[in-house]
Amino acid sequence: MIRIVTRARLAELESEGRAAREYARQTSAAANEAFVRHLLELAALTERAERAEAATTEVGVILSRAMAELSDSEQQLLSMGIEIRRLREELKRRPRAVETLTVLLHHGEPHAVYASRMDAHADTATHGYPADHVWTPCDERPAAAFTWRCEAFIYNPATNGFHRVSRAVPRALGGAA
Repeated sequence: MIRIVTRARLAELESEGRAAREYARQTSAAANEAFVRHLLELAALTERAERAEAATTEVGVILSRAMAELSDSEQQLLSMGIEIRRLREELKRRPRAVETLTVLLHHGEPHAVYASRMDAHADTATHGYPADHVWTPCDERPAAAFTWRCEAFIYNPATNGFHRVSRAVPRALGGAA
């Protein structure tokens, strides 16, 4: 097949070719711009992903430290709870502190205060009184009449104070009321 091309057709083909080249150039420029935009977006997204990964790693380290501290705190609380329970049980088993006291009197003057009568008796032995001395209840004579005398005192919660255990009972004086 032979085709005859006229000048008008040739001019028309040249015009279409220029238009096609111009369209190809514009399309190529638009594609290049779109490619650059996509590359910039990809770079920004990659940077954000790397920052997020670094932040996630940092948060993981912080969380792991916090978990370790929490575990230590829980262990300390558990130990403290056990210690508190132990101390409460010990407090329940122990006789009430200072329910009774013994005052050791020397010629009627207070010499020392003891938690028990046996401790007071042992102390008189250190001051020259015989250790094997048999202690007897005191009579109604004043405390100054005795070299060593032990007086027991009991705590009275109503008065928040200590009171003598044995008080001398007043005796009736020959019919006086």
